[in-house]
Amino acid sequence: MKKIKKAIIPAAGMGTRFLPATKAMPKEMLPIVDRPTIDYIVEEAIKSGIEDIIIVTGKGKRAIEDHFDHNFELEESLKNKEKFDLLEKVNATSDVEIHYIRQKEAKGLGHAVWVARKFIGDDPFAVLLGDDIVRAETPGLKQLIEQYEETGSSIVGVQQVSEDETDRYGIVDPGEKEGRRYQVNKFVEKPAKGTAPSNLAIMGRYVFTPEIFDYLGKHEIGAGGEIQLTDAIQKLNEIQNVFAYDFAGKRFDVGEKMGFVKTTIDFALENPEMKDELYEYLIQKVDELKLETK
Repeated sequence: MKKIKKAIIPAAGMGTRFLPATKAMPKEMLPIVDRPTIDYIVEEAIKSGIEDIIIVTGKGKRAIEDHFDHNFELEESLKNKEKFDLLEKVNATSDVEIHYIRQKEAKGLGHAVWVARKFIGDDPFAVLLGDDIVRAETPGLKQLIEQYEETGSSIVGVQQVSEDETDRYGIVDPGEKEGRRYQVNKFVEKPAKGTAPSNLAIMGRYVFTPEIFDYLGKHEIGAGGEIQLTDAIQKLNEIQNVFAYDFAGKRFDVGEKMGFVKTTIDFALENPEMKDELYEYLIQKVDELKLETK
């Protein structure tokens, strides 16, 4: 069985939820404290054993390439000033080969993954979306890779969401369960409220066999008038097992404003340089709000 060594990170979306900030800055470069969001995604891939990443970009995404490129002036300056801790942070993702390809038309997530097909070839591969950051003892993607090595089948990462959120996600109709792994009867993209077969939502981590490209290549239009990855997963599931795995770890939703703000606060409270002052500030704000509501 071939090992999972390649990953696709789709990063071509326009980031309309974060306008006007994303008019000139890719949403993937919005910082969580002092690191851009995509940095956490690449870090998870590296810790999961990925050696080659292709980032699917679009117009106005050059900042992503610049971020992962070497900045020799900056690195030399940090060396001369003996700021080795900062140098280590700057080079944290240098242990992986990063490639780029542009999605010339915004046709949806399924199309963005299909664009990278020649890079993947006939190898099994991973996909990581940037809307979810996962903190776990064993990286979320690595948990899926371990399941692939056990089953030889495609694996989709899921976690439970509240019933009133199921219309925002791809949802699985689960079958037989073994540990945290489910057989899947059906994958449904953003079911209408009240129609979801479960509350197990796809959370932006996938491991696929290359046969997924056979269905993505049909360019069938799905929900929202786009080529949906979930639709292709369902087609693949009809000819070979595609499992769902309820991966362990805390998931941070950075795909919408409130989730992004909460994530920033949580990460800042973990930062030893900031946590005490931020905690005092938050307590002060809570007290002020209490006074205002009296």
